[in-house]
Amino acid sequence: MKKRKRLCGAPAVLGVLGVLVMAGVTPAQASTDATGLRPNPQPGRNAYPPDALPLGPSDLTETRTTTTLQPGVTLTRIVRGESDPALGWTVEVSIPGGESSPDPDAPPTALKDRASADELAGRLQQDGFSPRVEQVTTPKAADFAGGTLGWRVRVGRYGTQSAATAERGRLKTAGYTGSAVYTGWDGDATDRGPWHIDVLTIDPHRFRGGLEASYGPDLENRETTSELSNTAGATAAVNAGFFVLDPNAGAPGDPAGVGVYDGRLLSEPVNGRPGLVIHGNGRQSEIARFSWRGRVADADTSLSLTGINRVPGLIRNCGGEHDIPTSLPLHDVTCTNPDELVAFTPDFGQSTPQGEGAEAVLDAHGRVVQLRSPRGGPLPAGGSSVQATGRRVAELTALAQAGHRLHISTTLLDGHGHPVKPSPTTDIVNGGPELVRDGRLHVTPATDGMVHPGDPSWYYGWVHKRNPRTLAGVDAAGRTVLVTADGRSTSALGLSITESAEVAKALGLRDAMNLDGGGSTTLVADHTLLNHPSDATGERPVGDALLILPDRR
Repeated sequence: MKKRKRLCGAPAVLGVLGVLVMAGVTPAQASTDATGLRPNPQPGRNAYPPDALPLGPSDLTETRTTTTLQPGVTLTRIVRGESDPALGWTVEVSIPGGESSPDPDAPPTALKDRASADELAGRLQQDGFSPRVEQVTTPKAADFAGGTLGWRVRVGRYGTQSAATAERGRLKTAGYTGSAVYTGWDGDATDRGPWHIDVLTIDPHRFRGGLEASYGPDLENRETTSELSNTAGATAAVNAGFFVLDPNAGAPGDPAGVGVYDGRLLSEPVNGRPGLVIHGNGRQSEIARFSWRGRVADADTSLSLTGINRVPGLIRNCGGEHDIPTSLPLHDVTCTNPDELVAFTPDFGQSTPQGEGAEAVLDAHGRVVQLRSPRGGPLPAGGSSVQATGRRVAELTALAQAGHRLHISTTLLDGHGHPVKPSPTTDIVNGGPELVRDGRLHVTPATDGMVHPGDPSWYYGWVHKRNPRTLAGVDAAGRTVLVTADGRSTSALGLSITESAEVAKALGLRDAMNLDGGGSTTLVADHTLLNHPSDATGERPVGDALLILPDRR
């Protein structure tokens, strides 16, 4: 399988094929860079020069360095702004339900109603602290009204993280919980930075290598983007889609959404969410929304599948049929379903998941060679299986008679419900929300499950606040563009989802979407980790990555 058998090659050394440097200049002085990307000013933000990212005040210095990695592939490194003395550290105190809250028993969160925030601030003041209550408002999106998310309570302003951490310790001793946060992560438009953003551009008119998605040796285990890149001998790579991280949510490393590799659907979509589609090994890309259907059948009976290559009963990000609590997408939530029929291919791993239920094991010709219960174990060479739980066990047991031939079929469906037949040179990775559609800002957090009913704090942390981000899209010239933004530090603030959309549009993307971010955001080139992943432990192992491969003809 080419996803794990590519031999290491020798990517072009950075800078060998040409470098354009624009250093120490203001946006008004900078010219179009070597990628040909000419940012467009945002509506209502016309104070920004045409060659500037719409981040912070319009007078910030922005430097760009563009390197040709191989014919048709450039890397542009953008640094905007500088250390802002107005920013600092504070302690954000968790707000309990409170006597005046609509739900006094609700667990503590970062945001609550004004009455609960005022009540907490009053107690803090009585205990000798100097709290402040701040209203948090968020921008409108294509499918979300925005406005006031809630109120937060903060204590102190400090020049160092250690000072804020010390104050948090004092609060803890007094019976409060909270976290030390940097105010530059709040997303205020007046912040002066800095921002560190990298842009990989693949020009199909000159590109003779390959752009592919790789999940490594199997779906169920994680590898770092560096490992996936180095194994394939890639010129450059970024992390790709959302994946299972917690063993309680499934198999760590398993894509949490659509996954098509070499034209094969190996992970089902989160119903209706977008995917980055790479055609012809990178000759064309697009963003599309997907659902799916699957069947296991013999000559007389057909049963509907509920999943592909994942632990039965656990649906990360939800969006499956009859999921609990919802069949709609709900990001970073693991839905459940006690009655499932999940198909497995050898791509999943050395052994299928173990547990209660039944499993029909098929040989390479689709004949039933074993019906095992409990389920779980290795598959025959070239074989497959179907696992059943709950009420689906009886259905599978009746169908899977020894020696019978069963046919497993899976079909990807587009946004109109029409079948999609990927070619062997097509890969699709999951993500969301959308950021840009047809050249206009089009942010879809509600559609893609990033709005959690009754929990504004989740939206506050994931969508509203600045975080490391990985973005992907296509520009008007048909070039595929991959973007990473460092964050969660004082030297790189990161991007909110709204800022991500504005950056994508400013870079000239006609269509763009968000990929996995946070600690997963990674950029590798020439066997070197070029960005600064935010996890304290270093580069995070991920589910899959997008690899730019050299021309080996």
